Amino acid sequence: MAMYTYKTEPLTDFSIEDNRLKYEEALEGVRQRLGATYPLIINGERVESGNLYTSINPSKKDEVIGQVHQASIDHAEKAMTSALDAFETWKKVPAKVRADVLFKAAAILRKRKFEFSALMTLEAGKPWSEADADTAEAIDFLEYYGRQMLELSEADKKTQSQRNIERNEYRFIPLGVAAVITPWNFPLAILTGMTSAAVVSGNTVLLKPAITTQVIAYHLMEVLEEAGLPKGVVNFIPGDGPEIGEYMVAHPKTRFVSFTGSKLVGQTIYENAAKVREGQKWLKRVIAEMGGKDAIVVDSDADLDLAANSIVKSAFGFSGQKCSACSRAIIVKDVYDEVVEKVKTLTEELTIGNVQDFNNFMGPLTDQKAFDKVTKYIEIGKKEAKLLVGGTSSNEEGFFVDPTVFIDCAPDARIMQEEIFGPVLSVCKVKDFDEAIEVANNTEYGLTGAVISNNRMHLEKAREDFHVGNLYFNRKCTGAIVGYQPFGGFNMSGTDSKAGGPEYLTLHMQAKSISEML
Repeated sequence: MAMYTYKTEPLTDFSIEDNRLKYEEALEGVRQRLGATYPLIINGERVESGNLYTSINPSKKDEVIGQVHQASIDHAEKAMTSALDAFETWKKVPAKVRADVLFKAAAILRKRKFEFSALMTLEAGKPWSEADADTAEAIDFLEYYGRQMLELSEADKKTQSQRNIERNEYRFIPLGVAAVITPWNFPLAILTGMTSAAVVSGNTVLLKPAITTQVIAYHLMEVLEEAGLPKGVVNFIPGDGPEIGEYMVAHPKTRFVSFTGSKLVGQTIYENAAKVREGQKWLKRVIAEMGGKDAIVVDSDADLDLAANSIVKSAFGFSGQKCSACSRAIIVKDVYDEVVEKVKTLTEELTIGNVQDFNNFMGPLTDQKAFDKVTKYIEIGKKEAKLLVGGTSSNEEGFFVDPTVFIDCAPDARIMQEEIFGPVLSVCKVKDFDEAIEVANNTEYGLTGAVISNNRMHLEKAREDFHVGNLYFNRKCTGAIVGYQPFGGFNMSGTDSKAGGPEYLTLHMQAKSISEML
């Protein structure tokens, strides 16, 4: 079988002045297009619904990014018809051709890297480095899934035959129409990864992006079109989640659902997809990633500076708006006070503000709803634990919440158990490493975790007993790299689908065994 080389997209070095100038130019270029109106895309046609959603800059909420037409149920039904029609031809397009569309899209994104990153800074509130990594990850998904599809197509040609008796084939074929429902926190990377995986596997897509980052999603559609994707293969139908999303999931012609988002929405999708509707000929497949309550464990044999830095970077990168973010630090008592003091110092040094300014490490939350949720949890935390740093917020200009640390948290406290999805860190003291692992495992989630330790036996215990889908030693618990750290979690963190891994595409296909008697 042929092997296809894959290399990750390099991150931009912003210590180089020319790169900073390019980013500034890209921000200015995006600003020239602010306030534009964006239609639906159904069967390659631009469709205006007349029902407009206003996308704003979360750093400066009176600044309009764009007006996006919202789909109705009728639009969703037309998109389904388009996707069904396109599937009949797209499923028969050779894997190499489908992969080439992804490679072309990657090349386009690479040329427009600063532009897409700048758009994320404005529409998603992503700091420069976070936005740059998001764009790089989108390119990685395109390159990786394209090569994975080529390898799978080579595997199709293998036969397991009984000599002079029969010839057997084992091949993967596409599933059908996918309902792809994407999140706002990685508005290009996850959007691109989920969509391209479905497409390169031979499926067609109804795409409903997260409501706060629909302009970014529209521009990805333009990239896919420029890359040669035929009309109707991906239909862009932004709209209300409870209306359009539920309609897509419940539709009897939807073959599978690919979802990234909250636990509550994921559970509802899982339940709705399980119901067999009239005219439905299959059991729908669900690929879901649903969040986490991730912990970094620190023992008495750890590098304490590394521990504090890993905790702070994991907790407050992109304002904690990552399903992989460290929202719990579990520290053994021998080093607890020292690590807490180091975390306090590092947190107080963080800069927060409008992320158009490169010097701001932290930006805003995504919208008023997120702001209200996080500030509510801060008030809960003030009653449950001791406030060490932060606890303050302002939504006067944008949706800003200061990095907040609570210490001396009980393992069963709400702020230790419930996903907050903001810059709030809960710190818990434990007597020893065994208790640390027990506390780390005592939530309903199981996405990411990290252990900071130089004790080999502790690392080996964690390797076996720390029950998460992505476990890291002596580093932060965020920043999984496509192809190197396939991403997905256990328990209520989802279906452990392992995006960016070697089995991910097979979830978008079904295996067919063919035997011919000789």
